[in-house]
Amino acid sequence: MADTPTRPAAELTLRPLGFEHLAAVLDLGHRVYDTDAMPYTGWSLSAVAGHLDAPAPACLVLLDGDRVAGFVLGSLSFEQRADWGYLEWIAVDPDYQGRGVASRLVKECCARLAAAGAVCVVTDVERRNTASAELMRRNGFTEEATVSLFVHPLADAPAKATSRPRDASAPRRRLTRAAAERVR
Repeated sequence: MADTPTRPAAELTLRPLGFEHLAAVLDLGHRVYDTDAMPYTGWSLSAVAGHLDAPAPACLVLLDGDRVAGFVLGSLSFEQRADWGYLEWIAVDPDYQGRGVASRLVKECCARLAAAGAVCVVTDVERRNTASAELMRRNGFTEEATVSLFVHPLADAPAKATSRPRDASAPRRRLTRAAAERVR
């Protein structure tokens, strides 16, 4: 692997997510997120690639040369609200954490969603992910609703429900309509 990078986020190249970035984005997302902690923190190739057809360019990568230092996936519309943006997934390579990469991605994603007509941007953070929660607070997000994921192990299921395999093709979980109504 290359030497540890030293360039700050401002010197990295911001680009729209492209086909050429898919493998690196998926690899980074799977390295950074523990899908056993929360089953919806993983994505499939088709879920990420589906963002390439999005009308608003809010899916971005920050590049250090050809290396993906971080990415953000955003979309215009959340649940039944076409005027709300959704910051869906963000990850930063551990070698680049603490350099402003995540904040730059959040700000740019939100700016692009606003330019596309979003009146607000929604995101969700797993309760134990305190670093991401603090990132969102630093970038103007406030907690508006708490949604709990309830799990009911079935009698014939393995005893340890948190380690069950996840269908990688399943879509990422979104807040329920009822939770979105509480946010309004």
